[in-house]
Amino acid sequence: MHWHVIDVHPVAPRTLAVQFKDGLNGTIRIDRAFCTGVFEALSDDHAVACARVEGGVVVWPGDLDLAPDTMYREIAHSPDRHYDVGSPRAALPSAARG
Repeated sequence: MHWHVIDVHPVAPRTLAVQFKDGLNGTIRIDRAFCTGVFEALSDDHAVACARVEGGVVVWPGDLDLAPDTMYREIAHSPDRHYDVGSPRAALPSAARG
């Protein structure tokens, strides 16, 4: 599948570089607003940096993961190849993001 993640590594606090099987590269930032419920552990910057790839998916300890198809779609459609996970801005239609 084209959205299969092959690499992830931290590049800044709360920000990860992601590479997909088809060569698409981008970054994701885990917004603190996302870190509730099962994702509360990711409110810690160090926990975000512990991401790894398992079976084509970005995962963290505690059985946490992000949907690779959503990451791929958001990064592919972003002019700067970036996805703010959980950001209220990310919920806006792409034309409204500016």
